[in-house]
Amino acid sequence: MKIQMICVGKIKETYLRELIDHYTKIIRKKYNFEIIELPDEKTPDNSSDKEESKIKEIEGQRILDKIPEGSFVIPLCIEGTPYSTEQFQKKWDQWNKESINNITFIIGGSLGLSPKVVSKGKLKLSFSRMTFPHQLMRLILIEQLSYL
Repeated sequence: MKIQMICVGKIKETYLRELIDHYTKIIRKKYNFEIIELPDEKTPDNSSDKEESKIKEIEGQRILDKIPEGSFVIPLCIEGTPYSTEQFQKKWDQWNKESINNITFIIGGSLGLSPKVVSKGKLKLSFSRMTFPHQLMRLILIEQLSYL
């Protein structure tokens, strides 16, 4: 199975990068795993809703351009379905039985994901109703994937 993680923004903090690298090594023992980092757009202070929508559109198009044809797309979004680790493991096992062999997780930038990206999701995933920094979500997701 091939797993991709498309992420907006770079990880600048060394401690996060080291943990992500640690879990990446674990995942790569079982799966073909790749992280694609895309540049984020600068958000001006006190930006309007219109400016923020435009930024999400720009970042969204970059994401859409990187999604492989036929991939099972899973955007991380607050309106997604929350799963326990055990429930997600059962979903994963189901996908394996269904021979889903290309899964793409998507983590947006600081403003979230564009509606176009969210609409591509076969499953919309939420880790919490709370909002977390996108860099931290990358670590949380990759840690969960290391158990699959």
